[in-house]
Amino acid sequence: MSQTNILLESGTNELEIVEFFIDEEDGYRAHYGVNVAKVLEILRKQPVTSMPEMPNPAVMGAFKHRDNTLVALIDLATYLGRHRIQSAEPKVIVTEFNEVVSAFLVSGVNRIHRMSWEEVEAPSEFLQRTTQNAITGVVRLEGRVVFLLDLEMIVADLDSSLAIRMDPNAAVRNCGKVYTIVHADDSGSVRNLVKTLLEACNFKVVQFTNGRDAWEFLERQMVRAQEEGCPVTEYVQGVISDIEMPQMDGHNLCKRIKDSTVLRVLPVALFSSLITEKLEHKGQAVGADAQFAKPDLQRLSDRMLELLEARGL
Repeated sequence: MSQTNILLESGTNELEIVEFFIDEEDGYRAHYGVNVAKVLEILRKQPVTSMPEMPNPAVMGAFKHRDNTLVALIDLATYLGRHRIQSAEPKVIVTEFNEVVSAFLVSGVNRIHRMSWEEVEAPSEFLQRTTQNAITGVVRLEGRVVFLLDLEMIVADLDSSLAIRMDPNAAVRNCGKVYTIVHADDSGSVRNLVKTLLEACNFKVVQFTNGRDAWEFLERQMVRAQEEGCPVTEYVQGVISDIEMPQMDGHNLCKRIKDSTVLRVLPVALFSSLITEKLEHKGQAVGADAQFAKPDLQRLSDRMLELLEARGL
């Protein structure tokens, strides 16, 4: 089974997920999902070669994929602390995000679902704690609960070199002005890193955990500007957004901003693991001014300053 390559129109606030499952020894079947845009293909279990100094027992080894590239195979059940039944035909989900190819062993794959981000609920704090923050969303499908996995966090946890981070020795540019930037991301760790970086560059950062809350804030600034007879750039000067978020994704948020005669002046930068050569056109279609693949954090502040200065802000 390979990826269906179903293309969604950009900015509609829709997503497609591949639903898969892990059959546990106690008879429980746990259902999980991942964005189709991250899935390269689904394979039978591959023979793996052990890797030296494997960082975690969940890393089973590596196998050759396509052009003989070695890809790490991660036993998802082991990582999540579950006891998977050793079934005859487990599946391997091969993914690509943050410019890295990884593979995850699961019991089986169900189907692809199309839905709105409005149907995705943010996980509770209890669920996040009990799953090592591996759950990024919850969806109710056909009478069952499907947990959307934060595969980026899992991969970064297993290999710290792939985690979003700041270079402590990098030069920080400070233009002297104070810019107010809206930042939307459902990851607390990403919000903290972006806030630290931007504040060091003299930005004031207003943060939200999803695109809908960010949009409602921008709408309030727009109404305020109209009531006071001044440009909206008096109150906010730019937007940085993740793409995958409950309630409203970054593409839909960007489209709404660029469709607004008042807000379109604001530069919008998309900062997401979904920024790849194959998917960059989606951000372009909704008018994004810049796109950055996680974990490319360092260029974010410099590029945002360039966009602001180009608009004379």
